[in-house]
Amino acid sequence: MDVVDINSLGRSVLWATFAITFLLGALMQKTGFCSMGAVSDIFIMSSWDRLKQWFLAVGIAIIGFTLMSYLGLIDPLKSFYTGNRFLWLSTIVGSVVFGFGMVLASGCGSKTLVRIGGGNLKSIIVFMVLGLFAYMTMRGFLGVMRTNTLDTIFIAFSTPQDLPSLLSGPLGIARTNLHLVLGLIIGSVFIIYALVSKAFWTAENLIAGIGVGLAITAVWWVSGNLGYVAEDPNTLEEVFLVTNSGRMESLSFVAPYAYSLDWLMMYSDTSKVLTVGIVAVLGMILGSALIAIASKTFRWESFRNTEDTANHLVGAALMGFGGVTALGCTVGQGLSGISTLALGSLLALPGFIFGAYLGMRYLQFRLAPNPCS
Repeated sequence: MDVVDINSLGRSVLWATFAITFLLGALMQKTGFCSMGAVSDIFIMSSWDRLKQWFLAVGIAIIGFTLMSYLGLIDPLKSFYTGNRFLWLSTIVGSVVFGFGMVLASGCGSKTLVRIGGGNLKSIIVFMVLGLFAYMTMRGFLGVMRTNTLDTIFIAFSTPQDLPSLLSGPLGIARTNLHLVLGLIIGSVFIIYALVSKAFWTAENLIAGIGVGLAITAVWWVSGNLGYVAEDPNTLEEVFLVTNSGRMESLSFVAPYAYSLDWLMMYSDTSKVLTVGIVAVLGMILGSALIAIASKTFRWESFRNTEDTANHLVGAALMGFGGVTALGCTVGQGLSGISTLALGSLLALPGFIFGAYLGMRYLQFRLAPNPCS
């Protein structure tokens, strides 16, 4: 049996992730793909185009993940999202808090990286504060509070929490076949919703939705296939190379902020290595910067006033806490997670949207004239 060169294969995974996210950052910068913008466009302009971009990406990611699972290219039960503990309260609270925070901070985790690439100095501050609060919520005092309160309330299933696993027994259908059917149906529903209106059929909308969905699918393959080693020659156990969770991962932009800060601060510690999440952060920034510079839209931008500063600081903190508590952001749960048909991800998606709606109403209230002044 050939001995796997773990180091070489790990570098291949990192370079592949960087290439995908570099292109993704460029695409998001060019098309304006943004989950927070999707909600704000509905609230402010009654435009549903960016929400449909998001849902088109969801549909593509679901079908991509489903087909790779059916063909045996990846194992859907080895993902980060399909554990048997359904943390429903943490998911609800975390997703709503994250959605509210991303409005205050002018964008979610992925949009923050795109804005950094475009020269936005506010987003650099958001990056650092979000990463700090994410780390505190994973391993610091906020993490202790989270595990002792919200995370104590959950439903423990006898199977993984993805819909095919939960329903295969009661329906008497083999899990693999049920996953194929459910994935194609649910993914198609998202795609049809996006494409049903011909007005949505512009190059920008289609490229944004399809491109983001394919990027999520591609990173699943990189992590779950290219980076999968059935027997690590060092431990004789299966391993998913260079992932922070030790499991198959796709894109998410909350915990990787924390890991990126940790890697930068502890660089001399040889135990701190580059991972899929850290490299994805770098790829997004550089891809966005390339397009911003090439299109001459790169410009430095700072805070307008004290309230703008406070909004971004509070929003970043809420995203750091909410994203970790919900086990992902609008990309992590709202795209990567939902592509696995995990129950928690399906619950998180409306939570993000509702939280963003509350954030919009709050800002509207702040901007309303004071009749007593």
